[in-house]
Amino acid sequence: MAAVTQCVRAALRPRYPLLSFSLRTSPRLLCVATQQKNTGQNLEEDQSQSQNEQKVEPSSAEKILTEEKAKLEEQLKEVTDKYKRALADAENVRQRSQKLVEEAKLYGIQSFCKDLLEVADVLEKATESVPKEEIKDENPHLKSLYEGLVMTEVQIQKVFKKHGLLRLNPIGAKFDPYEHEALFHAPMEGKEPGTIALVSKIGYKLHGRTLRPALVGVVKDA
Repeated sequence: MAAVTQCVRAALRPRYPLLSFSLRTSPRLLCVATQQKNTGQNLEEDQSQSQNEQKVEPSSAEKILTEEKAKLEEQLKEVTDKYKRALADAENVRQRSQKLVEEAKLYGIQSFCKDLLEVADVLEKATESVPKEEIKDENPHLKSLYEGLVMTEVQIQKVFKKHGLLRLNPIGAKFDPYEHEALFHAPMEGKEPGTIALVSKIGYKLHGRTLRPALVGVVKDA
């Protein structure tokens, strides 16, 4: 111990004469200083170890938080996709319902129209059956009856047109299976094959949809 004290005194004497003096007068100060230095080093080591532990712990917590974030983002994505699909399905249902309502408004009267078509057919046949040469002033009753039938037929056609019901009289037109029903096929001179040469019964369309096809005779190749 004496040798250590002498070495310290020799090292500190040129720079710190007071400290050398105090070490000479109180040799126990060296032990205290050494203990304090060791204690400081131990404190620094403990603080360093504590900081390292704190650094390790947040990294583990960050990993857990990152995993939770990824799970939440995946759940959010799934919920968003389901929400978008639900919106699309709801929009499709709304459009289909709207289309059904519109069609019901347009075509809800088609059964009633079909019944009225029979009345129109009777009126047409009645006017066609009257001999034109008999319609004269000498037969006022027949003339008045004929004119009344014609006026009724014109009026009913106006009502049909108002509600979207139109006549199909396709004489000379190309045969269309969606609008016409062929009663027979026969060759005819001067007629193009595939055209309609005879209309046996007038057809009708309701808002562009064939309500009753026209009954026709179609020209075929000779």
